[in-house]
Amino acid sequence: MDAFKALADPSRRRLLDRLNAQNGQSLRELGDGLGMTRQAVTKHLAVLIEANLVTIVRHGRERLHYLNPAPINEIAGRWIGKYDRERLDALEDLKRALEEPAMSKPTFVYVTYIKTTPEKLWQALTDPAFIRRWFGGMSMESDWKPGSPIIAVDPDGTRVETGEVVLESEPGKRLSYTFKVTAEAGSAYAELAEEPPSRVTFELEQDGDTVKLTLVHDDFVGPESKVLESVRQGWPAFMSSLKSLLETGEPLP
Repeated sequence: MDAFKALADPSRRRLLDRLNAQNGQSLRELGDGLGMTRQAVTKHLAVLIEANLVTIVRHGRERLHYLNPAPINEIAGRWIGKYDRERLDALEDLKRALEEPAMSKPTFVYVTYIKTTPEKLWQALTDPAFIRRWFGGMSMESDWKPGSPIIAVDPDGTRVETGEVVLESEPGKRLSYTFKVTAEAGSAYAELAEEPPSRVTFELEQDGDTVKLTLVHDDFVGPESKVLESVRQGWPAFMSSLKSLLETGEPLP
């Protein structure tokens, strides 16, 4: 089901509103106070998940629901010219809502489906030359073994030791590492560099002739995190460029 059909039902829009107010909720939390049965909530969530507007992330034994801005981001980037002004305004409002930071559980989640193989996607996430093409000219170097350091490589080739390390590495399936912004004092990113490391996790799952890529960026200092604010803008663009590179051979400009 496409995003527009999924959004046509007011009950599903209410569920999205609940997640916008507090991202990362369980099924029970989402259903509280909505006047819907658990079965109805489950049914509506299934539609939203099928439309890729909501995704589930496991936290221990819990299954938590998160808004996924990917479909709206892709519609806005590729098809927006085909819709009238009223729909354009509605899409922009929804896009902003889906990208609002969570107030109680600051976690950024992004899910996209890429027509490729797990092996090629893994290469795109770990090969320095590949990373540079979709990551804005920047790159990373590591042997990608748990505990190994990650060296950041600037567009001019400068290698920077950021203190980032690989946390988990299962080729073709899962990659997790710490994320640390480094910047010189007085630069535009100096405030971000003051925050402690956060965590980035990629999960790869074969889905027919595509690979479902789930990006979870968490462990921020809190809802007020400047790094969280920054990655909310950066990751959708980088993930769209990665998808374009793997499917067409060219990253987004």
